This record gives sequence, structure tokens and C-alpha cells, in this order.
Amino acid sequence: MWIIRARWAGSVAGAGAPVRELFLDDSKMKNFITCFKDPQFLVTFFSRLRPNHSGRYEASFPFLSPCGRERNFLRCEDRPVVFTHLLASGSGPPRLSYCGGGEALAVPFEPARLLPLAANGRLYHPAPERAGGVGLVRSALAFELSACFEYPPGAPALPSHVRWQGRRLALTMDLAPLLLAASRP
Repeated sequence: MWIIRARWAGSVAGAGAPVRELFLDDSKMKNFITCFKDPQFLVTFFSRLRPNHSGRYEASFPFLSPCGRERNFLRCEDRPVVFTHLLASGSGPPRLSYCGGGEALAVPFEPARLLPLAANGRLYHPAPERAGGVGLVRSALAFELSACFEYPPGAPALPSHVRWQGRRLALTMDLAPLLLAASRP
């Protein structure tokens, strides 16, 4: 059994800052050197991620990634899924890749469902349901996407629309209830 802690970090510019870090929970030094980096491991770990309803450590570790008889318990500072790259495919719609998995861990990009939160300054996007349904957008990617936002006059705190591929889309804000439900004890 591994007890794992995910720490997701990133600066607005993204220069030199780690994008994602996954550690054994009892690691004394938590930095880029000691985090898990193997892409195959990350794909396996995050593709099996689900809410922890095992009866063990549920309060401290809200997510679980089973691997055979082994149980990997996970806690994170915000959301277990962090979107790191916008993948452009030639003919199909763009996809958002998460947690270092490239195409193996990606969801369709839904710009109208982006959720900016003024309370914490973060940007969220729909994630796989088994991982909580909402993922955090990496700071550097959020900064790039923020150029597409339109703000209503007199309400500069939150955007109301996003311009994407020549279209003006109203932000649905439909992810807000999922985040609020997840933050309740």
C-alpha cells in the first residue's frame, strides 16, 4: 500500500516551476527530484483514480488508485486532475491533456465550460467523472487561455464569455456546484 500525496504547483509564467508533482506521502524532501515522473506510471495511476470509498483513510485521502491488490491513496491541495497542455489535432477538436499523460490522459476541450473562480484565482475545466468531474488548469495554460476571455462592463472580476476559434461562447459556470459540493466537509 502506498500513501501518495499530489502537490500541483506552477507560476503564472510557468518558467522553471514544476507543473505537477506526485510523491510518497512520507517523503521528507518534496521536490522535482523525489517526485514520480515516469509517464507510463502516471498514466496507469491517473487512469485508475477514483473516489476513496474503501473504508480506509477516507477523510485524509479522498482518492484511491488501485493496482491489483495494492491500494494507492491520494490527497491533493486542490483537485487530483491538473490539465497541463492543450493538444491540437489536425482534423479533430482540441483536447486537454492532464497529469503528464499526453494523449493517453486527455479529454475534449470545452471552452464554454471553463470556470474561473475569483475566490482563488484559479481556472477549472471538466475532468473525468471518476476523478471528481472537475480539474484544475495549470497556471501557465490558464494564463494563455485568459487572453480569450471577455469581461462584461462594470464587472471585471469574472469573464462572461470566451472567444474560441472565431466564436463567442457564453461561459456556462456549470462546474461551480461540483466544486462547492467537493469543498463541503
